[in-house]
Amino acid sequence: MCGICGIHAPGRVDPEVLRRMNRALVHRGPDDEGYYTDERVGLASRRLSIIDLQSGHMPIANEDDSVWVVQNGEIYNFRELRADLETRGHRFTTRSDTEVLVHLYEEHGSDLFSRLRGMFAIALWDRRRDLLLLGRDRVGKKPLYYSFDGRTLLFASEIKALRQHPDLDVSLDWQALNHYFSHHYVPEPLSIFREVRKLPPGHWLTLRGGALEVRPYWQLDFEHPRSETDEGWYMEQLREKLRDAVRARLVSDVPLGAFLSGGVDSATVVGLMQQLLDAPVKTFSIGFDAESFDELRYARVVAQAFGTEHHEEILQPDATDLVAKLVQQFDEPFGDPSALPTYLVSQMARRHVTVVLSGDGGDEAFAGYDSHRVQERDERFHRRVPAPLRALASGGLGLGARLSGQARWRRMARAVGRAHQPLPGRYSNVFDPGGRRRLFAAATLEQIGSMQEHEVFAAHAAAQRYPDFLSRVLAVDTATYLPGDILVKVDRMSMANSLEVRCPLLDQEVLEFAASIPSNLKRRHGVSKYIFKRVAEGFVPREIVHRQKHGFGVPLGQWFRAELRDLVREHLLHSSNGAHVLFNRRFVTHLVEEHEAGRWDWSVQLWALLMFHLWYERHGPQTRS
Repeated sequence: MCGICGIHAPGRVDPEVLRRMNRALVHRGPDDEGYYTDERVGLASRRLSIIDLQSGHMPIANEDDSVWVVQNGEIYNFRELRADLETRGHRFTTRSDTEVLVHLYEEHGSDLFSRLRGMFAIALWDRRRDLLLLGRDRVGKKPLYYSFDGRTLLFASEIKALRQHPDLDVSLDWQALNHYFSHHYVPEPLSIFREVRKLPPGHWLTLRGGALEVRPYWQLDFEHPRSETDEGWYMEQLREKLRDAVRARLVSDVPLGAFLSGGVDSATVVGLMQQLLDAPVKTFSIGFDAESFDELRYARVVAQAFGTEHHEEILQPDATDLVAKLVQQFDEPFGDPSALPTYLVSQMARRHVTVVLSGDGGDEAFAGYDSHRVQERDERFHRRVPAPLRALASGGLGLGARLSGQARWRRMARAVGRAHQPLPGRYSNVFDPGGRRRLFAAATLEQIGSMQEHEVFAAHAAAQRYPDFLSRVLAVDTATYLPGDILVKVDRMSMANSLEVRCPLLDQEVLEFAASIPSNLKRRHGVSKYIFKRVAEGFVPREIVHRQKHGFGVPLGQWFRAELRDLVREHLLHSSNGAHVLFNRRFVTHLVEEHEAGRWDWSVQLWALLMFHLWYERHGPQTRS
């Protein structure tokens, strides 16, 4: 687990700029640093030592120093790959997973990525071919940003490293701004900066002779569901694949444990860990001092059932101080408030271990979100009600909501307005198009142009011939929300505490098998994650398996009327930072005052605004890192 960065330039690479880039990533790898430079390329890495603590120094080269590599992540099948490469005559000088990459490249070229099982962002330089190759894991667990101006290519694990280069253009990307206030994150391949892009999950990038190419090497296949009808067969296959995915992620030369939220996903991971380990699993849970947001009692049920070495904290944090810490870590505005508890549980876990396993990915793979039920309901409405009637109902309820101001009318208007849209248009969960037209200042709207921000979602929704609607929704979630929100949150908050997080439910074989399971075994008779829960019933307490799903919640609504009230007013209403010119102040004031008065819960929208303003002050276009 590391941070990586590099420069490909037609002239001499400035080693001091490369050092500054690498130092910006020290939190990702506090144990070691390394550099390689020649007349065209500079590679650098920060290392958090997990495997081969003594000799895994990066960058690593092949036998004749013609191929060099740096990586961020872990390759779980590196021992099998190494054994095969040794039979082909390759010589190794370390026990690290990184050294496998240079020899695998010598054998397979850019096809090496399809042979890797793990989470990774990799940069490889082939001096003889004058070829720079970048690659990112299949679902985007590890980040990789790049900027190319036609001559110089910069890449790094985080934007803060790219910003150490004096020539980087940090102009705002207006479509990315529009995306953020629609979805509370910026989806791949965009970033908040116009000249910075994210390498999408499951893609590689090459730069050779001044020509840059980005191509996919993997896509999750929903087109070919299995035809087996025996539910027991699916359970047996899934049980073994989950067990194998957990087993692969227990390889470590440092202490490891697990996040335990009290939900079925993390409970399943912990249960499988306990079956595979001789010693009690170290588990970590947190809760807030607010009953409706406290999941600790469910986590205790799991910990007691499996006999884990359990650690928990009830947190009454300084919310203002914690918000400042979050903004420091996110190089783009990021509006998912569950980053707060993720940061805190990572901080607690790091005091005891260096690696944790988590249950992330189960909802995307097995249809566990409440939104999946809502999406199916909206789709039925959209298909059965003619467009003119949908438009009439949406407009009438919207007018009723504006005239009455009643919460009941607002909820109905929002639901019908969402269902009126085709699938890609239903993914706005912060401000819908009408809300964004009220939010943005006239000059911002002019820069944005069209409010159609769903092209990214539409592309994934149309990427395959899906057998049913639920498969289409899961494909879009896996390609957008998972890498753009969930995995960004987990990576940044864990790396801020120099903690590695591994996700067995996002294992390639688990995901590919899950995609092939017919949808009627994922949602059956109103039960979400049906087949997954049937497997979990074999060893996870039933009250955990069948309890209603709860997210990693934060009492934002309360905080905005108490602990964070002054911070919100200071930055959203009274500050004169450059971000204010982007917004309609009258509308923002309306949101703040209506929320404080308790007339409507605008906590999601206010959090997105607050995080943007704080991000803009620290990382925005007017600042240089």
